[in-house]
Amino acid sequence: MGDTTVTTLEGREAAVPPRVADETGRGLLRRMRTPRRPRLWFEILLIAVSYWTYSLIRNAVPEQKAQALRNADWLWDLEHHLGIAVEHSVNHAVNSVTWLIVGMNYYYATLHFIVTLAVLVWLYRRHPGRYAATRLVLFATTGVALVGYYLYPLAPPRLMTGGGFVDTVLIHDTWGSMASGDLKNMSNQYAAMPSMHIGWSVWSGLTIFALARMPWARILGLLYPAATLVVIVATANHFWLDAVGGLLCLAFGYTVARLWYGRLPHALPRLVPHPPTASRGRAAGGPPAAAGVDDQRLLPADDRPSEDGRIPAHQRSTLEP
Repeated sequence: MGDTTVTTLEGREAAVPPRVADETGRGLLRRMRTPRRPRLWFEILLIAVSYWTYSLIRNAVPEQKAQALRNADWLWDLEHHLGIAVEHSVNHAVNSVTWLIVGMNYYYATLHFIVTLAVLVWLYRRHPGRYAATRLVLFATTGVALVGYYLYPLAPPRLMTGGGFVDTVLIHDTWGSMASGDLKNMSNQYAAMPSMHIGWSVWSGLTIFALARMPWARILGLLYPAATLVVIVATANHFWLDAVGGLLCLAFGYTVARLWYGRLPHALPRLVPHPPTASRGRAAGGPPAAAGVDDQRLLPADDRPSEDGRIPAHQRSTLEP
């Protein structure tokens, strides 16, 4: 029961120390940074808890109404100085077309969540190897935005004193909006900088553009954040510069993912191998494990790992960390 030995060319036996590389901190870190197949139950729980935490922290930030209004006046003056203060004109022009502004109100209230979740589901099903890295971008972007809400309270244009903006949600009575009626008390109305409508929509658009195969889908990926920019301005929920803040947060998110995984999400392998559960079952003396077999059948024949868990030759170069 001693150490493993090997026989050298001279006939002498030398002790071979047991392999402990995988038990070191470096081995654990490498495994954490290696793309792996996401688990559905964990992702649902993670997203639910993360969004609940985001909402809780965002709404727990003191509204600081007076400071938020002063910041809005300063930002509005800055945009005039830069020659980009056209939000007032856009707001009144779109508000004159009732069906258009009502549609934008519902766009603002709903697509922010629907499209983001839809992209996450698509990544989970079609690009499991890139899912975790792309999700990390989204989480890091949202996390740094919370810092912005705390450090720079900002009133949206529709709540400015004497700004002359039309609160389109209030005027047209948009159902279910967190910015009007009793629901406005459940949401921090003075957390406009940065705009996560822009941060999340550009994240969705870039992900679709980088990974979708159909040209029409890639075009829609680019149009979605552009349309979102028009909507947030037309409804007087954000200034142009709020969108710039959202882009800076997104850049931070991509930087975090790049540093952690060593590559941008779209450059990671699309598929990842299943754990070799079948070989582990045979090694333990039991029947081959069935876990993961049905999932492997979902892969193309050339992409399925062999029974002993080996990665197909044509994927080895792309699956290396």
